[in-house]
Amino acid sequence: MNDVPLEGDIVTPGGSPSSEDGEFNTLDEPVRETIMRDVKAVGIKFWHVLYPKQSTALLKEWDLWGPLVLCVFMAMVLQGSSEDQILTGDGGPQFAEVFVIFWAGAVVVTLNTKLLGGNISFFQSICVLGYCVFPLTVSLIVCRIILIASQTTVLFIVRFLVVILGFAWSTFASTAFLAESQPPRRKALAVYPIFLFYFVISWLIISHTY
Repeated sequence: MNDVPLEGDIVTPGGSPSSEDGEFNTLDEPVRETIMRDVKAVGIKFWHVLYPKQSTALLKEWDLWGPLVLCVFMAMVLQGSSEDQILTGDGGPQFAEVFVIFWAGAVVVTLNTKLLGGNISFFQSICVLGYCVFPLTVSLIVCRIILIASQTTVLFIVRFLVVILGFAWSTFASTAFLAESQPPRRKALAVYPIFLFYFVISWLIISHTY
């Protein structure tokens, strides 16, 4: 009976095998290099969301760092900006509300994808859905900048169009990455929950940015 080899290479984002033994080992590398490599990998994923050309770009090396950063940022910006707003309920949603909507929505959409027979892992789908919130995060930043000025009907229309653009971009990017993982006859059933997920986030942005 021949022994089964238990050796292999672990490929990390941005890593390359060393010239000496052909293996890449992160145990001996400086912490700064590890952090910078991970930050670079997250930045590359953000770029793929803005320019969704390759359908497997976010699926090869999934992570949840980007979605976590986007979720925390949006929750902090959308929550009530003053004590009076929080007490009277006139401000934005609380931090926990945004956090739960973000992650619970991503989990529900992912479970729907799996139940429809999608050939994608649970965390890969969460990664794609989370990273594709980036256009809506940009829309939120733009809306906050617009709110610095005295609000008029024209500025509200501008904010509305900015959010619509972010919503369309997020939906398009996520479907571009996830479309190939769905059975051909069930793609519409898979896309509809994705549409609702980003619609809810868009509604939070347009209705609570004041």
